[in-house]
Amino acid sequence: MTSRYTAAKDVFVDSIDINDYIELNSAVTAYQQLQHSMDKPLKMILLFGRPGTGKSILLNRIANKLKYQKEIYYFDTPAINEKEFFHKLFKVLTKKDLPKNTEVNFSALVDFCKDLRGKREIIILLDEAQMYGPEMMEKIRLLSDTRAVKFVVSLHKTDDEDLIAKEHFQSRIWEIIELKNAQKDDLTTYVHKKLLKKNLFEIANSIKEKNMKLIHTFTKGNFRETNKLLFTIFEICEYYDKNEPSKINYENLPQRVIEMAALKLGYIDV
Repeated sequence: MTSRYTAAKDVFVDSIDINDYIELNSAVTAYQQLQHSMDKPLKMILLFGRPGTGKSILLNRIANKLKYQKEIYYFDTPAINEKEFFHKLFKVLTKKDLPKNTEVNFSALVDFCKDLRGKREIIILLDEAQMYGPEMMEKIRLLSDTRAVKFVVSLHKTDDEDLIAKEHFQSRIWEIIELKNAQKDDLTTYVHKKLLKKNLFEIANSIKEKNMKLIHTFTKGNFRETNKLLFTIFEICEYYDKNEPSKINYENLPQRVIEMAALKLGYIDV
């Protein structure tokens, strides 16, 4: 027997698919700010925020929305080494594949970019850029100085380190866009819209304001943490729906189920 909660659980599998994008006021503001920044004659733009604040899906969405208007490329996965990165970049810049086992001549690549200035404006969206080392970032900066290639650099913000202060970003980033965790109202909209997109109206209506207040308390408005918590909540509901349906209130999501999920994920100490 398929549970009504199976589909609800699947809604909250973490994804950067643009079909899963939920339009929130904060997301619209960030999208417009990034689009406006890319229209300026800037060399580098920093997209900054804690993991789970929506950086990757924002980059993915803007790449798909603007791909017919701009020469834009989304590097979603960091290269495992410098050679792989510059092979990928070489293909973008020259529109040719570099023969295998061939090294990219970086000085020649910079000169090639200088020759492109005024002929093409290439935008590279670099996700998970904290994985690139200082030497790589310095070369990316040199390429951006040619003004033929503009880089949008997406980085994680951490508790113990402000990445904006790192040496290779000082005075080189021209604009900073910071994504933050959602406020409770925005998080409520996010959860309800995700369910309603899949026509799960009854389940969306079962999540009341007091439930969202508790969910926001546990996740602090982080979208990735919210996805994890909601997936676990509906996994528990799915179990009871299949095995002990008398213990499930279909009209109101029980607080104890939220607390059970939070306990399982470590939001509550035993």
